[in-house]
Parts: sequence; structure tokens; C-alpha cells
Amino acid sequence: MFNIGYLCGLRVSEIGRLHQEYFNEPGGELFCTRLKNSISNTIRLDDKRKNLLKKHIRESQVKNGDPLGQPHFFAPTGPAEQYAGKAKLPEDKAHWHTLKHSIAVHLAESGADVKELQNYLGHKKIDSTMVYFQFTTKQQDAFYKKIAESPQIV
Repeated sequence: MFNIGYLCGLRVSEIGRLHQEYFNEPGGELFCTRLKNSISNTIRLDDKRKNLLKKHIRESQVKNGDPLGQPHFFAPTGPAEQYAGKAKLPEDKAHWHTLKHSIAVHLAESGADVKELQNYLGHKKIDSTMVYFQFTTKQQDAFYKKIAESPQIV
């Protein structure tokens, strides 16, 4: 569920609200119920996440002893600190919201514009999205490369 939480930019409480029927397997889409006054939306999963989610559903059904049932998804029960330790994250970053922040920054650095990211994260207000468009090292490097390669800068 960490993988799904990361890709979809979900809070831990939002993962706990996912239902099996929110997963459109043929379309590879997952409906995400957003909290904190955000806009719920549908995220298209890549093949890797789609397969992980299908595996999670199968394992949940077997574990619950009802292969035909429709279990809800549950947020991981282990503390975020346990997984953050494995990832060697500092203590102040050892929480679920780090995943939401990470996907937002990664999408911004990959060229997503502010409106695309606002829609993807379900933000009602653009100010909430602008936080993720701080000048990162990667963006700074790209900026200085443009300067170095520009024939107009003498």
C-alpha cells in the first residue's frame, strides 16, 4: 500500500478509506477519496502498481477467508518509522505525508505544471499546490544549464 499511497499522493487516512470497488481493474484506475477539504479523483495506475494492487486484493481475500468478498483496503499497521528507517529517512520525515510530498515534488520536477499537479493531488486551492514548486536542486541545475547553453547570455 506504500506504493499506491506514493503514486496517488494519499494520506494514510485516505488509504484506509479505499474500497475494492474503487479499483477499475480493466481501466487500471483507482478512485481516491480525498480528505481535508480536497477534491476526490481517479488516478490511472501504471502496470507495476496495477499488478501490486491486484496481488494485494487476492492476498486480502485469501487472508479474510472469503475469496469472493470485497474487502476494504487498510493502511499498513506497522509504524511509518519502521519503513522510514529502512529507507534511511530522517526522523522528522518518518510519516505518511512524506509520500504525498515526495510524489508531488517528483511530478513537479518531471515537468508537471501547477494545474496538472493541483488536479492530481485533489487540491481545491492553488496555494496548497504551490508549496511543491519550490526551487529544487534539480530545477536549479536545469536553470543553470539553460544559462550555460544560451547563445544570448554573453
